Amino acid sequence: MNLILFGPPAAGKGTQAKRLVDGRNMVQLSTGDMLRAAIASGSELGKKVAGVMERGELVTDEIVIALIEERLPETEAAGGAIFDGFPRTLAQAKALDEMLAKRGKKIDLVVRLKVDDAALIERIAGRFAESGRPDDNPESFKVRLSAYNDNTAPLLPYYEGQKKLAQVDGMGSIDTVAAAIDKALDAPR
Repeated sequence: MNLILFGPPAAGKGTQAKRLVDGRNMVQLSTGDMLRAAIASGSELGKKVAGVMERGELVTDEIVIALIEERLPETEAAGGAIFDGFPRTLAQAKALDEMLAKRGKKIDLVVRLKVDDAALIERIAGRFAESGRPDDNPESFKVRLSAYNDNTAPLLPYYEGQKKLAQVDGMGSIDTVAAAIDKALDAPR
């Protein structure tokens, strides 16, 4: 099964993806984690990505798609992927569909975590105070949230039109959200 966890930054996608990795033996493809790893490597690509992320901007489709494509054999061996933070634009969604179709695969389900923007800003301020991650600073987070609302939220009709969209209230406890996601995953299609 190939699953997309959909929602704005700090909605809990990473937390839920890790739970699914442990419980369902899926492979998490977190573009955020992949991009942070590129930054940590100190490579030229990593330096370029660091500047983009510190400004709160989105990394180019070409870079992100190449990172995803490298990992597809691993996901196929495990029996499925959890796409976390990807796709973010309609162009990326179409590129992902094409990439998977070439391999005889598809996106099976898109789970949208519905959350409140104001609560996310509070959550990010707390996370920044704890971790100091540059991409979690409240000002760059507001830019990322705005980019999500402008560019990514319009993907909802794309996946709804494919009858792949399940909506989950992301403001509950981790366990409540997890139970709702499990229900969506186990529903007949």
